[in-house]
Amino acid sequence: MTPDLALEYIPRRMEELGYGNNYFLRFAHLVLQPQEVRFIEASCEFFILVEEPQNVTIDSDMGVFDLSNTVANELQYEHQGAITITNKNPNATISVRFIQVIPKNTRKEKQDATGNN
Repeated sequence: MTPDLALEYIPRRMEELGYGNNYFLRFAHLVLQPQEVRFIEASCEFFILVEEPQNVTIDSDMGVFDLSNTVANELQYEHQGAITITNKNPNATISVRFIQVIPKNTRKEKQDATGNN
């Protein structure tokens, strides 16, 4: 998925999930050393992959992205929950680029009659 397509997709997806425009965007450019495995806990946010990195496996609660997996029915560009990113190249540093979508906390505290929380 290209960054332009992701930026077009994200507002519709967040509306679908009930967040409307209540979210922040952050560009995340991860640099993985040879054979590095990186763990990200993203239970309250989404990571949208905006490129197709070679020699990388991205595995999350949403699915898998791995261009070398020839038996996969589908490659997932949207990741959430426990995300594991693996650089499978034993000799090269690899970049992985995401747009991180962070929903805003829109919970409103009830105020008592005096206006205090």
